[in-house]
Amino acid sequence: MKKKILTIALVGLMAASLAACGKASETQTSNAASESASDGKAESKSDGTAKIKTVEAGKLTLATNAEFPPYEYHDGDKIVGIDMDIADAIAKKLGLEVQIEDIAFDSVILEVTSGKADIGLAGISATDERKQSVDFSDTYTTSKQLIIVKDDSTITGSKDLEGKTVGVQTGTTGDILASDIKDVKPERYDKGMDAVQALSQGKVDAVIIDSEVAKKFVEETSGLKVLDEAFADENYAIAIKKGNKELLDSVNKALSELKSDGTIDSIIAKYIKAE
Repeated sequence: MKKKILTIALVGLMAASLAACGKASETQTSNAASESASDGKAESKSDGTAKIKTVEAGKLTLATNAEFPPYEYHDGDKIVGIDMDIADAIAKKLGLEVQIEDIAFDSVILEVTSGKADIGLAGISATDERKQSVDFSDTYTTSKQLIIVKDDSTITGSKDLEGKTVGVQTGTTGDILASDIKDVKPERYDKGMDAVQALSQGKVDAVIIDSEVAKKFVEETSGLKVLDEAFADENYAIAIKKGNKELLDSVNKALSELKSDGTIDSIIAKYIKAE
């Protein structure tokens, strides 16, 4: 009888042990699957559902050139401006934190195509040429290219630029436009302000640059004026690496919401006062 009871007890213990082992094994498998699922460091969740591929988990890495006020510029040790506020608003909707890379303007697109940055946001015109390298978001604002000259200049419009020396920021729409004018000699500068200073010093005859940037620079530099003629109209958009449809769609969705609720207009009005 004792032997029989002992046998039954041992069988019970073995069954309990096997059950415990089974649960432990199941928990480890579940944890491993969970760890495996969170292994993709470059995937961040948007709205708790769709996954967005980013260079660094939890970050929205942004390539810009902070020499383009009021879109992006230095304020002490911070980079601020229209584009930076828009980036922050988009990132908030995507559950990400903005990480800024301040580089030369003509390297912004390259930084996106090489996968070092998630987006390029630097007052970039969505031109057909650039669309061959990157995808663009929907337009978030429009602008014009204008001409800056000295107060006593005889240049009154684009037709007077033939044969002149024109200052431009390297890689910008102004650079492209100047190169298309007959007999124009483009003088390229890393910063738009450097081109404006060259004009002030008589080293170039005119500068072609974005309208709001032109107005800002002329306010800060005496003896210069902006011509009324619009040299070209352009649409500003966000550059995204080709093929990253999840990020493109998510950015466009965020932009649509920010336009609808008036956030984009409020950001622009914060930096550009109505005349």
